[in-house]
Amino acid sequence: MLIKERKVPLVILILEALCRRLAPNHPNFQEIKEELGRRWAGYHGEVAFDYYLKYLPKEKYMILHDLNLPDGEYNCQTDTLLLTSEYALVIEVKNMAGKLLFDTENEQFIQINNEKEKGYPYPIAQAERHQEYFRKLLAEHKFPSIPIDYIVVISNPYATYVVTGKNAHKVKPRICKADVFQNKIRFFENQFTKPVFDTKDLRKLCRLLMKMNTVPTNFVLRKYGINKSALFPGVFCPLCNQFPLERKKSKWFCPSCNIYSKDAHIDALMDYFLLIDTKITNEQFREFCHLASPHASKRLLQSANLIFSGTKKGRAYFPKTIPW
Repeated sequence: MLIKERKVPLVILILEALCRRLAPNHPNFQEIKEELGRRWAGYHGEVAFDYYLKYLPKEKYMILHDLNLPDGEYNCQTDTLLLTSEYALVIEVKNMAGKLLFDTENEQFIQINNEKEKGYPYPIAQAERHQEYFRKLLAEHKFPSIPIDYIVVISNPYATYVVTGKNAHKVKPRICKADVFQNKIRFFENQFTKPVFDTKDLRKLCRLLMKMNTVPTNFVLRKYGINKSALFPGVFCPLCNQFPLERKKSKWFCPSCNIYSKDAHIDALMDYFLLIDTKITNEQFREFCHLASPHASKRLLQSANLIFSGTKKGRAYFPKTIPW
């Protein structure tokens, strides 16, 4: 049963907003663009892998995609979590080309592609951290102690992989290509045969995970050490991407392509919620969108389908969910 469907991850939307609002000559701009490219590739790989999940028995497996769970100042982000009465399975998906080397002795992950060698974070260590995170979470919330395992799935059908080192025998069963995932599921089902959770436990845990699922929108700025003062304010043209637009005749005017827009500020609001804060005041909106009139600002905010709290100058507007 699909509990949480896969959508474009919020971190991708945040990185795209950051690329729009950051000067191309910023010291971190290229690194951010590269991360955005990797995130998109990862997402497409996860979507491709989802095809093989449809063969799982719906009455047995509960599927939660793209979980972002609080872990102190950080987040535990899991590509897919499978829950059954007998066990839980953390799935990490890698969409990479070329030859992939899992060096279990030195705990290294190396990609060899087009005769170039590049190292990446060791996915086994990442999966084991997530495994331990879920163990602690279940204990903290008084759930029965269910076995939790993990698997790393390579979704690129043309990639190859090799597992080397003294711990290869432990790691090999927990790595596979997407097209043989069904065989690996049988491996775990044969290992874990005793029911631990009942239906009530499974539903309760799914509700908890959905409630906990969140992404702090300013974590990308913190990660790259970017101050909000480095971000370009203003409203972008929906056609030519020119900015900032001017306010004329109660509409947004683009002097570059000579068009008017009624709602170009909506995208600016989204960027603000993704990058700066999850709420905005009239004054902050005026400053960010280059508006002179507090009355015009109020009308635009009120017509933007936002929730608000507070009164007068203390009133703040915010979306019900992000992405909005």
